[in-house]
Amino acid sequence: MNPLLSPFDTAPFSQIKNEHFKPAFLQSIEDTRAEIDAITENTDTPTFENTIEALEFAGQQLDRISSVFFNLNSAETNEEIQKIAQEISPLLSEFGNDITLNKALFKRVKAVYDQKENLDLTVEQHTLLDKKYKSFSRNGANLSEDKKKRLREIDAKLAKLKLTFGENVLAETNKYQLHLTNEADVEGLPEGEKEAAAQLAISKGKKDGWMITLDYPSYIPFMKYAKNRELRKKLSLAFGSKGFHNDELDNQENVLEIAKLRFERANLLGYKTHAHFVLEERMAETPEKVHEFLNELLDKAKPAAEREFMQLQEFAKKMDAIDRLEKWDGSYYSEKLKQELFNLDDEKLKPYFKLENVINGVFKVAEKLFDLQFKEVEDVDRYHNEVKTYKVFDANNNFISLFYADFHPRAGKRGGAWMTSFKSQWKRNGENVRPHISNVCNFTPSTKSKPSLLTFNEVTTLFHEFGHGLHGMLANTTYPSLSGTSVFWDFVELPSQVLENWCYEKEALELFAKHYETGETIPMELVEKIKESAMFQEGMQTLRQLSFGLLDMSWHGGDPTQISNVKKHEDEAFKNTNLYPETQETCMSTAFSHIFQGGYSSGYYSYKWAEVLDADAFAYFKEKGIFNKVVATKFKDHVLSQGGTENPMVLYKRFRGAEPKVEALLERAGLLK
Repeated sequence: MNPLLSPFDTAPFSQIKNEHFKPAFLQSIEDTRAEIDAITENTDTPTFENTIEALEFAGQQLDRISSVFFNLNSAETNEEIQKIAQEISPLLSEFGNDITLNKALFKRVKAVYDQKENLDLTVEQHTLLDKKYKSFSRNGANLSEDKKKRLREIDAKLAKLKLTFGENVLAETNKYQLHLTNEADVEGLPEGEKEAAAQLAISKGKKDGWMITLDYPSYIPFMKYAKNRELRKKLSLAFGSKGFHNDELDNQENVLEIAKLRFERANLLGYKTHAHFVLEERMAETPEKVHEFLNELLDKAKPAAEREFMQLQEFAKKMDAIDRLEKWDGSYYSEKLKQELFNLDDEKLKPYFKLENVINGVFKVAEKLFDLQFKEVEDVDRYHNEVKTYKVFDANNNFISLFYADFHPRAGKRGGAWMTSFKSQWKRNGENVRPHISNVCNFTPSTKSKPSLLTFNEVTTLFHEFGHGLHGMLANTTYPSLSGTSVFWDFVELPSQVLENWCYEKEALELFAKHYETGETIPMELVEKIKESAMFQEGMQTLRQLSFGLLDMSWHGGDPTQISNVKKHEDEAFKNTNLYPETQETCMSTAFSHIFQGGYSSGYYSYKWAEVLDADAFAYFKEKGIFNKVVATKFKDHVLSQGGTENPMVLYKRFRGAEPKVEALLERAGLLK
């Protein structure tokens, strides 16, 4: 019996074998096809219920299987799963096209859409109708047959290329190992980091020494603390050249092909560029507005960034006679300068941020804001023994959500941190079906002598992903495709980024920042130093984020057909944001998974866009009190629970009372000068 083909609530991970996936996909595709046929063959006049709602709830088993499979391919993959993904992705792409290019289905959808002004629909139903109609009209329903054929070919190719891109990045990350046996080579590393590196070496089959890899918990501390400049250079070049070695894992051709196919697809659908296609359904609306936004911030941030870089250069010269600051020097000297200016470094903070305490802390913040209770449970099937599972309840003990948390690096897990879901939320037949939400991160693991102690950056990452998680957990909409994080992409980062603010507040830190050995609450002087240092090198950090947004737009906001050299194109995109000398051995695009594998193509600007929203939103909390129930309830009722049921600016104004102002971000970042 295939466990994926039986109805299931929680994902039955322990029962699933790899050989179950392909048959389950094939059967579910056929089952969904039958549901679509039932809609198109219905002889009754098309109505919202028999066409739009029927389409919305078609393919639910296929959606569940897809969520299980593709989440595993990100968090617990292997060669067999990757091979299945390469086979399945084009089939799913083809099936998606079978739906959006289905003439009979589009005819029924259009019939309902054309009479929408005469229908008695709720706001959410209006949104769903618009979304369903656009899913056809924006994806080829009106094309001629030969153009539909070409669209199918492009989508199938893109599905495979994006998977290959991600597989290559993961393989490059896993492949690189820097084994050090000389004590002098790890000089500067804090004892906890040395212990972790020694433990990693043993786990990789080495009898002695220290192992450094390209996983963040290993790579970042080495770049921040290791005194040996040549080794920092070696590691930096390895990290920056993933997918850029002209070998079997090279991503240069994949980047060029993805960009060109996206452009061709957009042209085919009547759009000038891929960015024009994407941004039509975003708050920003057009590439011109994105460029205007990025350049406005660039004008404000660049002078500050140049001043900060000059300060860093002078500091490095004074400290170590460094004449030319390179990329592999940035983290090291920034950390030293930060220690000098604020007498603050991560090693002082980490003892107060034991992982379990931070998890409890973010739960307490959610309880104080939204009346949520998190209860760890052992009876939920998990895909790896490191995964923790929680049931979430409201103040009246109503079940709200299931929450999975997966925090440490593994060979089968891609880098970074993300939120995802194994089951959406929706309402049907009088039942409010609750979601299953997951946070996946790559935090510093425990060692023999110490528990998992997080850097402050990891603390903010945990809060960030949990903010996304709350957006999913508190979803309260009728339709699954409008639920939770199913919002305009440049709105999706608001809940995550706004929650990071609590990490800097004394009232919140006192809930969980307690020394792992003594139980002492974090001293006020450290809290003050965290707040003081929050704007440290903010100009440089802003410039870095803007450079990524501009690189994204350079690939997707113009005609890429004449680009033949990935590195040359990237250098041109970065020329106005570069502070450090360029390195010919490295290339960001070949490992820029956000835009070439994930969903951020033409959307990387969203992080800065959402910072404007989050700075403005948190200013409201600060004004009324960071745990003010009235403000928190408004945020829950008008933002977190509403998903994509209305235009995000309408939802935001309902919460805040006005549109956000960019000045809130500039003021917080210290860039208003």
